[in-house]
Amino acid sequence: MLTDTHTHLYLPDFDGIREEVMKRAFEAGVERMFLPNIDPDSIDPLIGLCRQYPENCFPMLGLHPCSVKAGFLKDLEKVERAIEQYGCLAIGEIGIDLYWDTSLLKEQEEAFRIQVNWAIERDLPVVIHSRESFKEICGVLEEEKHPRLRGIFHCFTGTYEDACRAIDMGFYLGIGGVITFKKSELPQVLSKISLDHVVLETDSPYLAPAPYRGKKNESSFLVHIAARLADIYDLPEQEIAARTTANSRLIFGI
Repeated sequence: MLTDTHTHLYLPDFDGIREEVMKRAFEAGVERMFLPNIDPDSIDPLIGLCRQYPENCFPMLGLHPCSVKAGFLKDLEKVERAIEQYGCLAIGEIGIDLYWDTSLLKEQEEAFRIQVNWAIERDLPVVIHSRESFKEICGVLEEEKHPRLRGIFHCFTGTYEDACRAIDMGFYLGIGGVITFKKSELPQVLSKISLDHVVLETDSPYLAPAPYRGKKNESSFLVHIAARLADIYDLPEQEIAARTTANSRLIFGI
């Protein structure tokens, strides 16, 4: 059994083909899919999909850093109400994104800090978006240090030193399609990191792995990520699937 710890299958990108995409995921052995929220508008479709597939799709709720605008506190109120109303298995995806815009760093940091504390209060893991912001993310995590603070660095693409720092703080590395790219340095990083600290993800519909790079990603493509990890760790793909799924159970509690 494979577990996709980060997939946006509820997005409009999959309208009209969602049942086929789910069927392909099941046929590929991807039976567990964790869905991260983006903003208040994405809550209803996300929860709807989780209700349609209650044994396979699991909700994570949070305000994505790229959704943090001037009125973000009102959006946070809406997300927190949804957490109370529907429940969730993680707070995410949350974090800081400095790739597109650095002008809202202060607001993104505040939103991230607030949501980290939601997770601590509720004893939930966090799923962290850290694009071009690993240093800033770690600064907040170290300031908010708590025994219950844990989770996943989603779409981890950092250095060996970054990986060790994340792991030392109690986090797992979410490994996706980038691991299959020819110029990726992640294989060298992971070769020095125990599989005990790794989970798999697609981030669909984004970041499709080779040989589908540039196309719409989907959860069934997780098999290509698992196959690359099997090469890196010199283990059967079935063991990669079993151990990364076991890691996901430790994180999410199911």
